[in-house]
Amino acid sequence: MAPFVAAFRFLTIFPIPGKYGTGTDDLAASIAWFPVVGLVLGCLASLLALLFWSLLPPMMAATLLTLVLLGVSGGFHLDGLADTADGFFSARPRERILAIMRDSRIGVMGVIALVMVLLLKFSALAGLDRTGAMRAAFLMPVAGRCGIVIFMALLPYARSEGGLATLFYSRRSRVAGIWALVVFGLTAMFTTSFNCVFLLSVFATVILTFAIMCKRKINGATGDTLGAVCELGEAGIAVAMSCLYWGR
Repeated sequence: MAPFVAAFRFLTIFPIPGKYGTGTDDLAASIAWFPVVGLVLGCLASLLALLFWSLLPPMMAATLLTLVLLGVSGGFHLDGLADTADGFFSARPRERILAIMRDSRIGVMGVIALVMVLLLKFSALAGLDRTGAMRAAFLMPVAGRCGIVIFMALLPYARSEGGLATLFYSRRSRVAGIWALVVFGLTAMFTTSFNCVFLLSVFATVILTFAIMCKRKINGATGDTLGAVCELGEAGIAVAMSCLYWGR
């Protein structure tokens, strides 16, 4: 269970006493547990969605749920999204893009990316009823964490000098990517029945489109792009759920 604990420590801000699961080997082996962490977070978010939509107006409930979804990771993935946007939209060569992404300062494109993704999540959730919000809240964290694993299976690591994601790439596996896709597919089927085909199509489109973009820009993935794909996966599923409910 040490790899699961390591995954939970890495992907969330919830404190776990002791040093169990803090070893580098545990963290390197934790990739396959990312979808399971997503399921745990999805259950928590779904229960909070039930509470919020039962007690509050939809817009306020959507705001709080969006805050919860970014808060459970401490904004870690949003930071990756902002850095990726600053680098990719800088119109610079590959090495300069990677240098910009490593810079801790945020630029205009990073701010725009953060605002747009959060607005997409908020507006999509605000248009749902309580049942729809619970289903979206359950699926979004699963999509984000499964997306990270699938993305790693699709693209090599882009930095020659190494980085935080190097540790995870040391155990990179196509099998883990397939496992993550199966987990999301089964979760979507359980949550939305036959609509899972639409959700899977949206999810795959988001992941593949971003993967192609990363391949062209930096010839691979970095820790920042892994964070970005988590946020894009969550936003894509929120929009897809909104489309399903408004299309009825």
